[in-house]
Amino acid sequence: MLRTEDMGYLWQKCAVPPGAEKLDFRGVQAFDANTAIVMSSGKGDLSRLYKTTDGCATWKLVFTNPDKDGFFDAMTASRTGDTEDILLLGDPVDGAFKVFCRIDDDTHVEECMSGAPANAAEGEGVFAASNSSVIWSSHRTTAFFATGGKDGARIFRMEKSTSGNAPIWKSSPMPMFGIGDSAGIFSLAKRTSDHTTHLIAVGGDYKQPEDAEHNAAYTRDDGLHWLAVASAPHGYRSSVAYDEKLKTWITVGPNGTDVSFDDGRNWQALRPGAMDQAGADRDWNALSLPFVVGPDGRVGILRDAAVGEARKSFDAKSAKDAKVTPR
Repeated sequence: MLRTEDMGYLWQKCAVPPGAEKLDFRGVQAFDANTAIVMSSGKGDLSRLYKTTDGCATWKLVFTNPDKDGFFDAMTASRTGDTEDILLLGDPVDGAFKVFCRIDDDTHVEECMSGAPANAAEGEGVFAASNSSVIWSSHRTTAFFATGGKDGARIFRMEKSTSGNAPIWKSSPMPMFGIGDSAGIFSLAKRTSDHTTHLIAVGGDYKQPEDAEHNAAYTRDDGLHWLAVASAPHGYRSSVAYDEKLKTWITVGPNGTDVSFDDGRNWQALRPGAMDQAGADRDWNALSLPFVVGPDGRVGILRDAAVGEARKSFDAKSAKDAKVTPR
């Protein structure tokens, strides 16, 4: 684990939690300069959460997977006042996906009890490559997670009860994505506008990274209805995120980077410019904007001007397409 205080110019090595030297850490959520939670993934008790409150100098074990056959896939967390809310997604156990939630000042984590569990189909699973297959809606009354597998991709939507009853998981098939053990949805991201959550899902087949079909979908009504894209990212994509400052969606994968300026309906490649290193758009796994990470400890930072250049190209094409030819 590493930490930076100057936008990535210098990186500091964090202390390793005692007994965690061989764990596979796949998720991190920072709340401020000193407070963060990290997630390790592995079978059974190798899936854990640790928390630091002193800038990763020391760590406290917060939660250990209680299921011997379980596996943590993804985590998202946010802070409201003194309370830290967490959503933690795990592989199916006894036929249902495991979802844990809530972490407070007493570091108490519990399974999210549901009036209708998130039952998994045979061979259905969650892809854990980018720690972005589970998200809260912006108002945190609804949660979503995405799957894949031999019977096709699905998105699960948890609807919280306002009357105190247990929430219910509902699933929607996603035929926009491919079918197979290596195919499905790999990442979800959101933005909020006028109290509505806009969501984008990306993925594909990681064994066919050049396949530019069946790899993206979007919704503009809080996940109630999902739509196929008009022009897709140009390959399998493992992570997607929204840049609020640039008003831009960004998605990455092995063969490149794509951006969308119309809430995911159309995507275009973001190519390296004269100021960028060769291959700066390729071989990325996960986004935490403005940072992007890849294999072997590779870390990059988004160059805003590159997105600006792509937006000019998009705006020019949109203006041309919208132009009415006089009769």
